[in-house]
Amino acid sequence: MRTVDEHLTDILGSVPVLPPLDLALLEAHGAVLAEPVSAPVPLPPFDNSAMDGYAVVAADIAGATEAEPVVLPVVGDILAGDPGVSAIRPGLTARIMTGAPLPAGADAVIPVEWTDGGAATVRISRPAPPGNYIRRAGEDVLAGQVVADAGTRLGAAQIGMLAAVGRSHAVVRPRPRVVVMSTGTELREPGSTLGAGQIWESNSFMLTAAVAEAGGVGYRQETVGDEPVKVLETLRDQLVRADAIVTSGGVSMGTRDVVKEVLTGVGTVEFHKVRMRPGKPQGFGLFEGTPVFTLPGNPVSAYISFQVFVRPALRAMQGLPPEPLPTVSAVLGEDVRSPAGLRHYVRGRLSFTRGFYTVAPAEVQGSHQLGSLSSADALIALPEDAEALPAGSHVEVMRLPS
Repeated sequence: MRTVDEHLTDILGSVPVLPPLDLALLEAHGAVLAEPVSAPVPLPPFDNSAMDGYAVVAADIAGATEAEPVVLPVVGDILAGDPGVSAIRPGLTARIMTGAPLPAGADAVIPVEWTDGGAATVRISRPAPPGNYIRRAGEDVLAGQVVADAGTRLGAAQIGMLAAVGRSHAVVRPRPRVVVMSTGTELREPGSTLGAGQIWESNSFMLTAAVAEAGGVGYRQETVGDEPVKVLETLRDQLVRADAIVTSGGVSMGTRDVVKEVLTGVGTVEFHKVRMRPGKPQGFGLFEGTPVFTLPGNPVSAYISFQVFVRPALRAMQGLPPEPLPTVSAVLGEDVRSPAGLRHYVRGRLSFTRGFYTVAPAEVQGSHQLGSLSSADALIALPEDAEALPAGSHVEVMRLPS
């Protein structure tokens, strides 16, 4: 058997980095920037008002009070986007809207709430210092400043930032397109009627959702029965739309483990036993240049295998560090036992009290028991040499996507 680290190293040494694409901004959402983006102009590009109010010379209203307001003539209105703004002289004011350019000569903005709202003249009842409610040019971003580094995943805020500096496109490494397929003659689509010995298929739904959580684009392929010719034909058909393929089932030691049967010796695909529980039977390789991850069929085994092996690989394909799930140190809430020589991933629930995490293992840990996985928010990663750990021990815990 190989270790978890050996299997992951083999995977990361084989998966290709996706070539960059120039995509329209909204199409780039969720992708990873392949080059830094800088601002061609400062943001904001000009001094502007932070409030609806009046542009003034601060010295003109230095003595304003509620009892003795300062009265100034209003010489015009300045709207956001107004191209004709010039200047005001001392002793005058102009109404100004939020975002409108500050006229030359003005050094403060008085919010309308401090005035009587007059249109020809205005009564101002409070003083203000120079700079009051003014957004200065460049106070957000300077001209030439990098606003998004290469390797940044483009979420909503980052898309907004790129648009704000005038970018309509972005050069990105796209989200990997991942086809997910389950095999098994006993599997039936959810919503159908079950016959004797049949179960509803869940792995492909779970793994397709996990692809999206990992930053990829998942495509669920309809379940394929245990027919070697059909399985291989379906896999070949998926190559045209897949940057990677994930299968579940058919990789162990049974007489009809069809995935192992049809992919052994194909491309660079190899099958191994990995020193882990759950998820010992694993396969990986390139099938006509496309990475294929063959995961076990038990639901918990498939899910944990995805998080340990596939998730880091999808990150690597986007040019990102192949990091594992976020990990925290926690205190065991009760005793746990682990098989010797295997890295054991134990489902559990985290809690945070008095400045530290504690973790409670789930009561059941069978690789077929999806119920305890769906209620878990963490995996306790027990090392190969930990056969028994008492309550109070410190352990590393992988936080599951919520």
